[in-house]
Amino acid sequence: SAQKPTQPGFQTNEYADAQLQEIVKKLRERANVYKEKLNDPVLSSPEGSPTASPKKPPPPPKEEKKDEKKEEKKEEAEEKPEEDHYCDMLCCKFKKPPLKKYMEYMKLPDTIDSYTDRRYVAWLMLVTIAYNWNCWFIPLRYVFPYQTPSNTIYWFVIDVMCDICYLCDIVIFQPRVRFIRGGDIISDRVETEKFYHSTVKFRLDVLSVFPFDILYFFFGFNPALRANRMLKHNTFFEFNDRLEAIMEKAYIYRVIRTTGYLLFILHLNACLYYWASDYEGIGSTRWVYDGEGNMYLRCYYWAVRSLITIGGLAEPQTLFEIIFQLLNYFMGVFVFSSLIGQMRDVIGAATAGQNYFRSCVDNTVSYMNTYSIPKLVQNRVRTWYEYTWDSQGMLDESELLEQMPTKMQLAVAIDVNFAIVNKVDLFKGCDTQMIYDMLLRLKSIVYLPGDFVCKKGEIGREMYIIKQGEVQVLGGPDGTKVLVTLRAGAVFGEISLLAAGGGNRRTANVVAHGFANLFILDKKTLNEILVHYPDSEKLLMKKAKVLLKQKGKPPPGPPAPQPRGLASLFGPKQETPKLFKAMLGGKGKDGLARLLQLKRQEARVKTQKTEWNLLKGLGQTEPEKTKARKKKKTNKKTSKKETQAETETKPKEEEKKPVEPTASSAPPAQKEKLNADAKPEVMQRSTSKESLIISMTPSPRAGEGEILKVEIKEKEKK
Repeated sequence: SAQKPTQPGFQTNEYADAQLQEIVKKLRERANVYKEKLNDPVLSSPEGSPTASPKKPPPPPKEEKKDEKKEEKKEEAEEKPEEDHYCDMLCCKFKKPPLKKYMEYMKLPDTIDSYTDRRYVAWLMLVTIAYNWNCWFIPLRYVFPYQTPSNTIYWFVIDVMCDICYLCDIVIFQPRVRFIRGGDIISDRVETEKFYHSTVKFRLDVLSVFPFDILYFFFGFNPALRANRMLKHNTFFEFNDRLEAIMEKAYIYRVIRTTGYLLFILHLNACLYYWASDYEGIGSTRWVYDGEGNMYLRCYYWAVRSLITIGGLAEPQTLFEIIFQLLNYFMGVFVFSSLIGQMRDVIGAATAGQNYFRSCVDNTVSYMNTYSIPKLVQNRVRTWYEYTWDSQGMLDESELLEQMPTKMQLAVAIDVNFAIVNKVDLFKGCDTQMIYDMLLRLKSIVYLPGDFVCKKGEIGREMYIIKQGEVQVLGGPDGTKVLVTLRAGAVFGEISLLAAGGGNRRTANVVAHGFANLFILDKKTLNEILVHYPDSEKLLMKKAKVLLKQKGKPPPGPPAPQPRGLASLFGPKQETPKLFKAMLGGKGKDGLARLLQLKRQEARVKTQKTEWNLLKGLGQTEPEKTKARKKKKTNKKTSKKETQAETETKPKEEEKKPVEPTASSAPPAQKEKLNADAKPEVMQRSTSKESLIISMTPSPRAGEGEILKVEIKEKEKK
């Protein structure tokens, strides 16, 4: 290590010096932390509690050791990396996951949550496809001559596949579906199976798979024997509900489903028309189907014109035809009116939010036109509406959350806003539940470009958290200089929120730079929350004091030179205690000057007394001036300050008695040096023959004060 001489005859090691400074710095920080702990017991200790050393387990017996070795070998065999499976297709080679992973993913749990399990929704879709096959093709095959002996095998195979789907749903999936009983979610496999077997849905499902197909051997392949397959309608409606719950835009599926209902009713009407034509005789009258063209398309066209009451059809001739047509018209009016109303509700629900937005904008514009608001303000209001709707999808988020329970509101607020609020340094260390309560009280406000969030000189009673966008802090002599730009996650105005006395003045202008979405928390709301969290309140008040001190500090000057060597081990000189300053009656040089003045007065009094005693011993009287002064002092009362000075000097006089030079135990050399360095203060009094020399010299012993010396010399004759 390099050494650098600091003084002649004294050297310091730079490495050791740096290490010592680091140790002293850590000790001071630790001492400050413990001082704060004594002043504020709410703070926790900075040191973590020591963890207990883990105890050594007792050695296992030999048999267990053998079993453990076998298990370890199995685990090692399982932990071996699996071989990559590749599939060659055409000219490409791609990686293929092993079959074991597929089986693990497809393995069904003991019970199924029908609201969250996507695999269950996929299975319902498969059963729904089988149900729609039966609903559409059983009437078609029964009425129209599309099922022939040559293609019966194909129809039969598809029917068997649909029946397998029905059976798997009854045996495997439906007994696993959880249910709610008394507010509790029952997830026991035995209980779910019992519950399913006791419902009406189970009975209908069993009827839907009852094997009436056996009658094929007696009546032939008649599709009407499969009509019971259409009783599985509960699964169809359950699939609709689950699919709408997981779709982002469910109204699209509702429109498709309503259109499917319309097409299915027209399909049934076409089948009935062909059956009536076959009953009357194909081509027997002008009203029935004439047997030309595609039979299904011709019948479907007639059903559309008949049910929608377009008109232009041939008049019925027989009584059967008239009754059939009348019933067809009545059914068309009823069914289509309900379908049109349902379609209107679906479209209205899909555009309800947009209609509400348009009505709000129209009402606001009408209000501004009524009171002749300037066009510039109207354009800004329209811009605010458009941006708020595009960014949030609603004008006020609280309206949506108010419909939910408090716990759900909190869950949504945590997912949306907790990540932003948790970054705020002001709330770090506070109770997490207090932050949760605060999330429910935050208000979101959108500011347009150039809007003043707060102005200089305003009374601040709230703080702001930037959710999205940027704001600029302006200052300077003209208030247009950009001091700093704050972005998402930044906080400003927290000093106003925590300041005592209701708030303080804003010190700068804050302007939105572009569109800015801010959270606002006012002082009243925060106080209502902190009532229930006293520990967090103490912590916030402490942070507020620190912020206020930092705000009031002058700008930092040049850094002070750091002491080097062993001088860095000692801290800077502490300030004189206030009690000692008060005792001195002043600060700095004034107090010291007063103390010296009191000592000089005390010395003068002592010299006068000794002088008078010496003069009396010589047989001389006191001077005229001193006699008059003494007589005057005895006639007048001393002031309060003089009496206080005398009372203060009495104990000092007792402590500082004059010590004879001969009584000193100092060596002669030291005495001579002290006498040589001292500058005696000479006080002369006029006498007849002798002159009196009085001097004050410091005592060689520490704490003994000064030594008074009196010398008498004869006057020199002129």
